[in-house]
Amino acid sequence: MNQLENNAFFWQKLDSIYFASSIVITQPQGTTHPTFKNLVYPVDYGYLNETLSQDELGIAIYKGKGSAYLVEAILVAADILKKDIEVKLLVGCSQEEVDKILRFVNQTEYQKTIIVRRGNEVPNWSNPDL
Repeated sequence: MNQLENNAFFWQKLDSIYFASSIVITQPQGTTHPTFKNLVYPVDYGYLNETLSQDELGIAIYKGKGSAYLVEAILVAADILKKDIEVKLLVGCSQEEVDKILRFVNQTEYQKTIIVRRGNEVPNWSNPDL
């Protein structure tokens, strides 16, 4: 069994949350981080309105310039200063924008981030005929 079952049903649920929400951009591309002025957002950043997250603003989202018709990936960030783990959605991002986002979120020694790209596998446990 894989350590990570990157299954279609998970991504389907993320898409449902995404489509049922509106995006609120709090940091347009090119603006600086509100606390760390040396960090410049490589794409639009914000949250999904009327969703829940640990910071109480809503689910965080990076929005690139491309077509944002589904959630392409998620970032999982571990922050040792805040003693926190955050999940952020990526939509409409080109590979170049994804690379810039990964450099942006991994600049500091206090936070490191991984990316989980969209999968379309259907896990065996979901098929009642097996």
